[in-house]
Amino acid sequence: MKHVKGYEESKAILSRKVIPHQIVVSPNLKMTLMNMFGTDSVEKVVSLLLEKVRLNGDSALRDLNKKIERVDLVNLEVSKDEINAAAQHLTPELSEALKTASERVYAFHKRQFEAWCLGAQAMAPETVYRILDSVGVYVPGGTAKYPSTVLMTALPAKAAGVRQVIMCSPPGKDGKIADITLAAAHIAGVDRVFVTGGAQAIAAMAFGTESIPAVDKICGPGNVFVMEAKKQVFGTVDIDGLQGPSEVLIIADSPVYAEGCAAELLAQAEHDVHAKTVLISTSEELVDKVFEIIRRQIATLSRSEIIEQSLTNNCIVCMVDSIDQAISLSDSYAPEHLCVFSADSIAISKRIRNAGCVFVGECPTVAVGDYIAGPSHALPTSGTARFSSPLNATDFVRLMNVVNVDGNMIKELGVHAYNIACAEGLTAHAKSALVSYKVR
Repeated sequence: MKHVKGYEESKAILSRKVIPHQIVVSPNLKMTLMNMFGTDSVEKVVSLLLEKVRLNGDSALRDLNKKIERVDLVNLEVSKDEINAAAQHLTPELSEALKTASERVYAFHKRQFEAWCLGAQAMAPETVYRILDSVGVYVPGGTAKYPSTVLMTALPAKAAGVRQVIMCSPPGKDGKIADITLAAAHIAGVDRVFVTGGAQAIAAMAFGTESIPAVDKICGPGNVFVMEAKKQVFGTVDIDGLQGPSEVLIIADSPVYAEGCAAELLAQAEHDVHAKTVLISTSEELVDKVFEIIRRQIATLSRSEIIEQSLTNNCIVCMVDSIDQAISLSDSYAPEHLCVFSADSIAISKRIRNAGCVFVGECPTVAVGDYIAGPSHALPTSGTARFSSPLNATDFVRLMNVVNVDGNMIKELGVHAYNIACAEGLTAHAKSALVSYKVR
């Protein structure tokens, strides 16, 4: 952990003035890439994979599954029977948990979308909205299982009324997607599921193959190859964003919150060795207690090695003089998750400008938001909360302007259009406006 004292020093250390999504790879990965693809550049490898899939479709996906995932697949699509069977394999407790989460996530985004539609009515008829036809969600897999990602990406699209939601996820060693991930897809109402991962899955959803339909938008987290692929296909399709490592920033003002602060730091560090954790406090006593609780608890946790490495390399603890300074630092950092531990947490949250999701109240824990509260846990990272929003139902809507050019408009405005066109040297534009004017 890095312990920083004072506002100015904290501001310097929390600066986000870096190139976002800079790709750093280990020597081992570089060697693997060189052996497989003849280059150790992630950007070049992804570009190569995208082109292979664009040109060769399903054949490229099968070859890459065999080369990268080491599984030989005949069928890329998971059958409805297999998806339904996976849902039946869940324990009653887990089934109830996923269904409860699904209902809450769908209801939250349905309310959000309906409220947005009420506002959109005021824009008509000059501006109308159209719902996207198709959306692809990417769910990380392989050795990992992320049913919550299925719910948090597919359900906002469903709540908006997207006609077709497809899902791609990499296979495990058995060549299959984990039952719990398939069960979540069943519960969320995902229309079609495909066994393919990495950059090649992003390519398939962007360009389309014989089996996998091209979509209008791709959502979901992933490793550096997935993020780089999303970056490269943007423009062919829309994307939800380029999510970096998960992060939490905590504002706390009293030692009574030490247990909760420690729990949030440990939970966030559990994601992976790159997870970022920040604690900003006005209480030295709280910081001392948090350090002690973390030291005591790390060894008892299943991912203790990952947590320890993450906290050692990526945890910053800042001591400041006031909540005003804490708020200023938080807004500058623009965290993905912000937890406010204070008796005045709600009042403090109203002053926050930049954050993906803010947790307040008696128990401001990120885990409840990640799994079951209702809002999507697909949030802006790496400081992008300064200008972007959490994944939400309105992400699956586009606006379309309708200009009704009648005789009165031409009579009133045609000459102005003509004069502006002439000033820009666009004589065909000017002539068009004049012809329309003379038609009257």
